[in-house]
Order: sequence, then structure tokens, then C-alpha cells
Amino acid sequence: MEKKELIYFISDAHLGIPNHARSLEREKKLVQLLELAASEATEIFLLGDIFDFWFEYRTVVPKGFVRLLGKIAEITDAGIPVHYFTGNHDMWIFRYFTQELGVIMHNKPIERVFDNKLFFIGHGDGLGPGDSGYKLLKRVFACRWCQFLFSWLHPDIGASVALYFSKKSRLANASKDEVFLGEEKERLITFCRESVKLKPYKYFVFGHRHLPLEFEIEPGIKYINTGDWVKNYSYAVFSHGELSLKYFQTP
Repeated sequence: MEKKELIYFISDAHLGIPNHARSLEREKKLVQLLELAASEATEIFLLGDIFDFWFEYRTVVPKGFVRLLGKIAEITDAGIPVHYFTGNHDMWIFRYFTQELGVIMHNKPIERVFDNKLFFIGHGDGLGPGDSGYKLLKRVFACRWCQFLFSWLHPDIGASVALYFSKKSRLANASKDEVFLGEEKERLITFCRESVKLKPYKYFVFGHRHLPLEFEIEPGIKYINTGDWVKNYSYAVFSHGELSLKYFQTP
């Protein structure tokens, strides 16, 4: 008998901040969720910003996160596909996750069909109208020449510089993050509304906003934001033909 599709979507753990102790606490909870997912899921989607910073030097990767990385490898070794979407904080993941952990990497949104329903899946950054400054910055960060120049920084210096600007960005956007801005100001809602004019999407699944959200774009068409693992410990599950938002509770 064919196994019924059961899909997990998780994003925005931002492991590494604000300090080792609190990051480790969140990492252990995330591993607990992945253990649950591994017991029943047919696929797992990590929608980006799982790490607050990640850069792969040719022979060096960021220190720590061994519990999470080991669990991901264990899941893929068991034959369960794990997808990883690069976000705006971990866009410099290159070959390590594919070669060592066996994950399927995505650098842009994808379409998938589950239970005859068309999904649009991605991290969510840079979609929708406006935000031209970030979109330009993203193109700079994606430039191979810029990545090459950054790789010449000693890892301790590179990580410190990146985390400094990451913290600065969070402080600058604190008033907008985690607050629903209204239908007309939510870029991802605008993106979804424009997209359903082109294709018969059933579900849009994004992270990035740190705002757990279920929003009906049109009757029968839903946008879900998976929220975050910094404050909300939220995620989404597609089961029995329906996608719903859930919250992690320690067993």
C-alpha cells in the first residue's frame, strides 16, 4: 500500500543567536520536532534561515549545530527526502549540505504537487512588490566574485562581521517583523494574489516573516507562513490533503 503524503515545513530558527546557550536550547527542540517528523513524514522542507549565518569556506564550515546536522543526516540516510531552501541569512550554503548531509538544495522557490494540489514553496524573501534595496543587496550577495572576496576573510573575522550586520538588520526591522501589516502591505499576500492569476495554486508556503499565519487568498486557496523558531516554535504540516499551521510543544 502506497504511503500517504505527509509533509513538514519548518523555517527561521536563526541558530547561533543571541548566544550559545539559547541557541542550543532551540536547536534541541528543533531536533525533537525532526525526530517526530522522521517517524511519519514522507518529505521534510526546511525553508531557510535555519542558521543566522552560514558561510562555507573550501575546507571550513561554521562551528556548532552538530545535533541538528547529525539528525538531518540520519533522516536522509533513512531515505526521507529533506529539502533546504537558502534564506537571506544562510544564502551562502553551497555543496556541504548536499555532499555531507544528503539534502536537496534550492536557491529559489519551487512548485510541487502533493495529493493533486499545486504548491508554491520558498523562503519568501524578495518576493512581491517593492523592497528594491534588499533585492539589489541579494543580487550582490549572490555574486560569485563577492563570495570569493569574502572567503579571503579569516572565518572568525567573517562570522563576526556577518553577525554584526545581521543584528543591525534585525534591530532596524524590529517594528515591522512579527506584526501583520495588513493585506495591502504584506508583500507575500500581494505576490500570492498575482500568482493565482497565472496558475491554479492551492497552497503557498513561506517563512521569512517570523509571523505564523494562515491567510485565505481566495476561497480554497491558502497562504501559510511557518513563523519562526525564535519565539513561536511554529511549523506547517500537510496531512490528509490539508495544510495547517502547528506549534511545537515539548513532550
